[in-house]
Parts: sequence; C-alpha cells; structure tokens
Amino acid sequence: QVQLVSSGGGLVQPGGSLTLSCVASGFPFSTYTSTWYRQAQGKEREWVADIGATEPVTSYIDSVKGRFTISRDNSKNTVYLQMDSLQPEDTAVYYCKAAGPKTYWGRGIQVTVSS
Repeated sequence: QVQLVSSGGGLVQPGGSLTLSCVASGFPFSTYTSTWYRQAQGKEREWVADIGATEPVTSYIDSVKGRFTISRDNSKNTVYLQMDSLQPEDTAVYYCKAAGPKTYWGRGIQVTVSS
C-alpha cells in the first residue's frame, strides 16, 4: 500500500521555525523526485521546493529561497522541509509529492504562522 505520511506542522510565531517530514512507503522512494507544495486558504496550490531522486539537486520558489531547505534521507524513505524565518504569508496546508513512473501525494498538513 502506497503511503506518504506527513508530520511536523503546527502553529508558530513569525520568525520561528518548523520542520516538516514526509515518510514514504509502498514504492521505491529513492528513485522518485520529491516535492513540497502548499495551498493557502482561498488560493491555488503552489509548488514550493523539490529535490532530485539520486542527486540532491534542489530548487525553490523565490519567496522561500534562503529560508526553506528541502532535503531527503533515502535510507529512511523521508523528505524534509526545514522552514526558518517563517512569515504569516507562509500559512498554508503543505503537501508532499513523489513523482516518478507514477505520482503520489501525501495528505496535507497545516502550518500556521501567527502571533
């Protein structure tokens, strides 16, 4: 059974940090590109960052460059999103995606940045 299970979301004050994790099972995770998306209330889902399958080549949306870091540990079938200097506009439901011969999505996890 294919699963992508996310954790690490929650409420944080502006300027704070959170690390999201997404654990995969049921498919060869190490051969899939991993991506984080987010969807703020009333807005379309947007791509945030991705990381290559076997080479850790990363890319980011401009609004998170220098603040967010995507990484993966293929031995743990896990992709991470370290989020620093969080701002209220980062508030959204965050989703992980694995793309390869097939595409799999995890369930969203809420991140709220508020004082």
